[in-house]
Amino acid sequence: MSRVGKQILTIPKQTEVNLADGVLTVKGPKGVLTRPFKTDIVAIMIDGDKVSFQPVAENPAAKALWGTYASHVDNMLTGVTEGYVKKLIIEGVGFKAALKGQELELDLGFSHKVVMPVPADLEVSVEKNVITVSGYNKESVGEFAARIRAHKKTEPYKGKGIRYEDEVVRRKQGKKTVG
Repeated sequence: MSRVGKQILTIPKQTEVNLADGVLTVKGPKGVLTRPFKTDIVAIMIDGDKVSFQPVAENPAAKALWGTYASHVDNMLTGVTEGYVKKLIIEGVGFKAALKGQELELDLGFSHKVVMPVPADLEVSVEKNVITVSGYNKESVGEFAARIRAHKKTEPYKGKGIRYEDEVVRRKQGKKTVG
């Protein structure tokens, strides 16, 4: 039994949820999200302002996807109403970021600048050493933030690199001098 799948989701005000031919569409103030679902494995029932899920068959695939589908729909509902935000902090001498049009330009100590095109469904802002990635699709926000961080992960000795705002970097001691 899935604890997440058993929960009934409430559709927020100003949000529409439609299911047609296995494609779920969620419309809200921030945007529109669509996602295909296998409704022959897990049934998605929309009743007024409630969304519930029920496995169609008693097989391992249905048990595995029951909670997953509920989590995906919950993320879609949250995204189109509130949105998602990830903040990245750049630490290091000479490390900086700049937004030039629809491209994020990073100076990370390499011999060249790292230029990343910003996806159309995301908003990116840069203030001093903080990069803020926001959008209504949780997967897009998380993926783009992870791609930024992958260019220069925080090293454990001096803490230089790119890290998430709430990430804790375990520091190492380094070499000791012999007396």
